[in-house]
Amino acid sequence: MAIVFKGRVFSVEVETVRLPNGRAHEMAIVRHPPSVVLIPMTDAGHVILVRQYRHSVRRDLWELPAGSLDPGESADAAAKRECEEEVGLVPHRVDRLGGLYPTPGYCDEEMIFFRVSDLRPPPPDSPHKPDEDEDIHAQTFGIADAKAMVARGEIVDLKSAYGLTLIP
Repeated sequence: MAIVFKGRVFSVEVETVRLPNGRAHEMAIVRHPPSVVLIPMTDAGHVILVRQYRHSVRRDLWELPAGSLDPGESADAAAKRECEEEVGLVPHRVDRLGGLYPTPGYCDEEMIFFRVSDLRPPPPDSPHKPDEDEDIHAQTFGIADAKAMVARGEIVDLKSAYGLTLIP
C-alpha cells in the first residue's frame, strides 16, 4: 500500500489486491472518514436544506446538511455539531436512521443518516461556526416541495435525494 495523495479531507492509497479469481489488480482507494447526513425537521414538519457552491461541479447545490466526523468524534456528536455549523440550530433530538456507502467501488466513506429535530438556537458563546471554506445558506421547505425539487432536477446531490426518501 502506498499513499499517493493526502489532502485535508481525504487521501488516496494504491494497493495490489488479489481478486477471488486469483488475479492481482492494482486499485486506487479514496480513504475518507465517515460522514453524517442530516434531515433537519422543524416543529412545523418542514425540512431545512442548505444551498452552497460546490466547485467540483461548478454550481450552487441544494443539499441536506452534511459533514465528516472529526477524529475521535462519535457520529451522534458530529450530527449535532454539523447541524449547528450549517443550519445555525442545535438539535435536542437526534435519531440515527442508518448508513450506506455511496461509492464503494473506490471509496471507503460511510454516510450515516440522522433525523434531527427539536431545533433550538445555540448558546451565544458556541464555538460551532461554518468551516472557513463554506458559504452556506439554510432555507426551510415543505416536505412535498423538497421532494418535488428532486423530481424537477433542482436537487441533484445523491445523498440529499436519498435522504429525502427517508421522510414519510
